[in-house]
Amino acid sequence: MDSQRLFRFSKPQWLTNTSARSAGVYIAGALFALGFYTLLDTAVLSHSPLLSSSNLHITFVDWIPGICSALGMLVINSIDKNRLSADTFSYSGNGVAWKARLVLFVGFALMAGGLAGSVTVLALKYVIRGVGWPVLWLGVGNLVANGLVMGSSVCLWVSQNLEEDYTYSLAL
Repeated sequence: MDSQRLFRFSKPQWLTNTSARSAGVYIAGALFALGFYTLLDTAVLSHSPLLSSSNLHITFVDWIPGICSALGMLVINSIDKNRLSADTFSYSGNGVAWKARLVLFVGFALMAGGLAGSVTVLALKYVIRGVGWPVLWLGVGNLVANGLVMGSSVCLWVSQNLEEDYTYSLAL
């Protein structure tokens, strides 16, 4: 067993394949698209004739958790994983690792805030009022959309930061 490894089990060889990385990026895109499709579906459904008898509709408050989750995904996946562990390169000054960790924390806080916001909207706007199923989907769909955006962010983070043994170095 290699003394430099942290875990007993090694990483599967198929994870270092280029097609695995591409598949992860495509899966992340599909999850993100499905999440925002769900959010748009709930917005369209809230103003449809099917729910015309209900006085609950999708407002800006329902969109805020989705916006926070999407911003968190953007922040998290814009950080290079190599910047988190080393202070050899600097954007402006020293200590780039703690700056990257701080920005990563802000991204995770935005995503967690988006998920917590969607749970709060579901509980306060729909569950406490005791609405029935067609109207309850407006809150559940918001929660599902934020969960899909978070899953997309995790999938994209993992697939982007796989070992890059297959990339070419153009430096001579």
